[in-house]
Amino acid sequence: MSSPELDALTQALSRLPGLGPRSARRAVLHLIKKRETALRPLVAALQAVTERLSVCSTCGNVDTRDPCGVCADPRRDDKLLCVVEEVSDLWALDRSRLFPGRFHVLGGRLSALEGIRPEDLAIDRLVNRVAAGGIDEIVLAMNATLEGQTTAHYLTDRLESYPVRLTQLAHGLPVGGELDYLDEGTLAQALRARRPVS
Repeated sequence: MSSPELDALTQALSRLPGLGPRSARRAVLHLIKKRETALRPLVAALQAVTERLSVCSTCGNVDTRDPCGVCADPRRDDKLLCVVEEVSDLWALDRSRLFPGRFHVLGGRLSALEGIRPEDLAIDRLVNRVAAGGIDEIVLAMNATLEGQTTAHYLTDRLESYPVRLTQLAHGLPVGGELDYLDEGTLAQALRARRPVS
């Protein structure tokens, strides 16, 4: 039997994606065994992130500074904007190093079943960014789900009056797939084969 503190740590870790109770127990045992090289650095990193975590006021990314590192990067192409559902999608696309432009995180996708409406997402902020000018192309990088495609159609309707080219990722992505779980090769092909939104 372990102490309440170790039980609490195990329970906290078991709530993370991909970790169940058994994996969490193994992780706790590893952290205890490697206290100096694993546990203390983990605690310090968690404390630093907890104190400095913020949401980028420009794109909606999560970082320890505002604007985030992506928005602050002067090498990015301001004329290209990629719209994604979640921060994990931004990170997946940015990890591929194939998209040279800027990003916009909606914070979810439209879903009648879940009660998520346009006003629940960062759609008005997106429209304001487009209305400010300077953007030539918007890549709608929605997940290949029914809700993702519904969101893309809604955005197409909202943005059709602006002088921007709307494209979307190629449909080589698996239906029902999520960007965060795709490999770089699949993401690269989807970005290269993007096409106008009809």
